[in-house]
Amino acid sequence: MSLRDIARSLRPGNDQQLATDLSTQRRQGHHRSVGKAAAEGQAWEDRDRKLDRLGDRQTDWDD
Repeated sequence: MSLRDIARSLRPGNDQQLATDLSTQRRQGHHRSVGKAAAEGQAWEDRDRKLDRLGDRQTDWDD
């Protein structure tokens, strides 16, 4: 929550509208991060499968 949002919450007014606006901002931020996380996960999976195909995986299962 930014300083402007805090100041807005202290002003008399429509609290329901403020809550709706803050909720919308929070949801939008979450949805933006979901795509990034999915892309990073897919990139990791692609690298992992490539290592399997190339035989470059460095594992020591004897430990």
